[in-house]
Amino acid sequence: MIIKKLSLINFKNHPERNFEFSAQINCFVGNNGVGKTNILDSLYYLSMAKSFLGNKDLNNIKTDEDFFTIEGAIDDGEKESIIKIQQPKEAKKIIKKNDKTYDRMSDHIGFLPSVIISPYDSNLISDSGESRRKFLDSMISQTDSDYLFNLIQYQKTVQQRNALLKDFAKNRYFDFDSLEIYNEPLIKFGTKIFEKRREFTDSIVPLIQNYYDIISKGKEKITVIYESDLSDQTFGTLLQQNLEKDRILTYTSKGIHKDDLLFEMNGTSMKKTASQGQQKSFLIALKLSQMNRIKELTGKTPILLLDDIFDKLDDTRVSQLIELVNQEHFGQIFITDTSRERTENVVKRINEESKIFEL
Repeated sequence: MIIKKLSLINFKNHPERNFEFSAQINCFVGNNGVGKTNILDSLYYLSMAKSFLGNKDLNNIKTDEDFFTIEGAIDDGEKESIIKIQQPKEAKKIIKKNDKTYDRMSDHIGFLPSVIISPYDSNLISDSGESRRKFLDSMISQTDSDYLFNLIQYQKTVQQRNALLKDFAKNRYFDFDSLEIYNEPLIKFGTKIFEKRREFTDSIVPLIQNYYDIISKGKEKITVIYESDLSDQTFGTLLQQNLEKDRILTYTSKGIHKDDLLFEMNGTSMKKTASQGQQKSFLIALKLSQMNRIKELTGKTPILLLDDIFDKLDDTRVSQLIELVNQEHFGQIFITDTSRERTENVVKRINEESKIFEL
């Protein structure tokens, strides 16, 4: 998958920008604050229809403007498609492919797979389980449309069940039969999501270990453990056992919406014992494993977005990353950096055609 052109209107700090990209490497260089990361974010929008920074869509409209537009020309090897994303201030977001509006945003996910490596990845280790669940869901959703459908249906059902529990508490009554209506779809969709998450996690662990060994040249044993309430019992049993608790709390306290990924090094929590360098190596290995798995499952080579990492990594890890990029044929790459000289030196070592855009 190749992004040939990108056009921005009123996206964050960019009133209007137009780019024609190299099929291999594209670098955005300039001082902090000029909007390099914002351009990567727009490319991520073309892939996932949302910001990788977690910003709400409306917050990405340039100040004092009424909309933003992101448009990209995508070559899938057979034909060129135009993806257009529009966010008006007073209406819902629209995504079009070749001038045809998607009925559902989720129908677009997987068309242009992407992986981003950025300084914000450290949140995967330091933040709550919600960050890791979102990351896991993003990985799987790009390879499995059924998974994304099940996830959306599950989340809707949890919201509806929670609303009913709150209504019970507000009106001081309880109707088990009404609650049971939501239990069936919770079990159906939740069990499928659990099985997919477990399967995907098991498949990615050997890849992470392999990439970690190459990047860090260390001997640490890396483990990613999928932790779920469903590991020890069925979802139906779980709901039944926690019925009274849910009634008191007025929300669904157990289920796959509480799942987590545990990152361990030599059998202990990476958050507690791994050095900053070890954590960085692990996170890069995790993202490269994601790329590998997406490519294997879909036949598409994801675009690789590298945000400011050459300023955050030591020379050894940069060297190992560049070597991996050369060996693995990761496809089209987009890089941001503050130093043109450093960027040029890095690009020379990748042995591919490149373009550098100064902002």
